[in-house]
Amino acid sequence: MSSLPKQVKIVEVGPRDGLQNEKETISAEVKTELVNRLTSAGFANIEAASFVSPKWVPQMATSKEVMAAIARKPGTIYSALTPNMQGFEAALAARADEVVIFGSASEAFSQKNINCSIAESIARFVDVAKAAKDNGLRLRGSVSCAFGCPYQGEVPLDAVADVVGRMRDLGCDEIDMADTIGVATPRKTQAVMERAAGVFRLDGLSGHFHDTYGQALANIYASLEVGIAIYHSSVSGLGGCPYAKGATGNVATEDVLYMLNGLGIETGIDLDIVVDAGQYISSVLGRKGSSRAGNALAAKRAG
Repeated sequence: MSSLPKQVKIVEVGPRDGLQNEKETISAEVKTELVNRLTSAGFANIEAASFVSPKWVPQMATSKEVMAAIARKPGTIYSALTPNMQGFEAALAARADEVVIFGSASEAFSQKNINCSIAESIARFVDVAKAAKDNGLRLRGSVSCAFGCPYQGEVPLDAVADVVGRMRDLGCDEIDMADTIGVATPRKTQAVMERAAGVFRLDGLSGHFHDTYGQALANIYASLEVGIAIYHSSVSGLGGCPYAKGATGNVATEDVLYMLNGLGIETGIDLDIVVDAGQYISSVLGRKGSSRAGNALAAKRAG
């Protein structure tokens, strides 16, 4: 068996990626409480906000308030999604530690979503990338549809490598390989990760897996075997997948932690506090969370 990383960084994306698709408006107070609970659990990186137009993502309209109210822990990276310079300026004013830019590996997805080519979409981030560096902020790039696309199906490995190279050239510190629609399986995952690692440092690549087809944990394990040591997950499995009706979105943090703990891989995160945070946000949303480990551990506790 190939040796797995001894330590893994988990990027908690629930407060942003997880909540942004919720139909009912969630108050800034609830989002702040969620971020504070996740901070106390020990996450090194929390995606807390998104400075996009409220017209497009109404749920993220309170990002400024949330970033002002959270109890920050030294050493914890609080990230914000920034689609343009206006978003960047807002993130800078809100004292974000890291800004996130994004592009698709699928030409069809890029055209359908933002009416421009992949190359054009990433060229738009030149100013944001430069501003991030000039202001001493971390810069993260996210590659959507790296494993498959709802419109074109297969995404060629060459297309993935091309986008990773463009993100690298913008100066990204970290690049996420995102399975936006959750179609990846383990061998495909390894092929994509290995190809990306040929273009960018292995220790700067991360896996962002959706659990639409129940493959996320298997894909994380497959990525561990390649040497990927950064993963994105969402507390309580928050976040739907807009391209597959009724499908789950992000892999649940509790499930990932349960697996990593069982493998003896260090994360520095307290699973019990994450379970509590998952139960908290699920009760606010008025539904049971979709983390199997979280629900099982909560039920066991309740006795």
